[in-house]
Amino acid sequence: MAITVLLVDDQELMRMGLKMVLEAHEDIVVLGEAGDGAAAVNATRDLKPDVVLMDVRMPIVDGVAATTQIVESGCSSKVLVMTTFDLDEHALGALRAGASGFLLKDTPPEDLVSAIRSVAAGDAVVSPKVTRRLLSRFIGDDPAPTRTPEVLDDLTERELEVLRHLATGLSNAEIAQQLYLSEATIKTHVGKILTKLGLRDRVQAVVLAYETGLVTPGS
Repeated sequence: MAITVLLVDDQELMRMGLKMVLEAHEDIVVLGEAGDGAAAVNATRDLKPDVVLMDVRMPIVDGVAATTQIVESGCSSKVLVMTTFDLDEHALGALRAGASGFLLKDTPPEDLVSAIRSVAAGDAVVSPKVTRRLLSRFIGDDPAPTRTPEVLDDLTERELEVLRHLATGLSNAEIAQQLYLSEATIKTHVGKILTKLGLRDRVQAVVLAYETGLVTPGS
């Protein structure tokens, strides 16, 4: 079945360009568009897209607030944030709110399409290393843990080890190489980590690893 997408950006030309790129692929359908966060929340509720491609800097209601409302509504739509700057506190806020990842607006079209497919499938979002740069930049200003480490108590030693590697920006394949395990085994561990911690995806796991002090910027 086709992946359905809602485009959210306050610039009409940006939405037009994104729509042209996405609709060139048979497995992606653009269900609708929104020019601000409030409209995005309403459209997500009405259209129930698989993926919401969300700009973070918008008038009326920004992408962070919109992402928060979409995630807290309990709908199954995944939010993929787009931003102009790779070190953007708004993007970090959206990740903390529950976005499944973020892209730069100058991302090549093929990478954009790949990211949408990954998010729709519930897999890893674009480059975890970009997420790590964001976390290192902003959490690094205040390295003290903001969440109690006890939230990780249900994880086994192996799962904690996998989470540490995950939080440093490694893909499943790279973690498998580091730990001398199969990629399928790592994927199973990641799934168990998310289930035990009640997280939507690996991006939230990275955020939690930093917030609990399991890993620190630069580690």
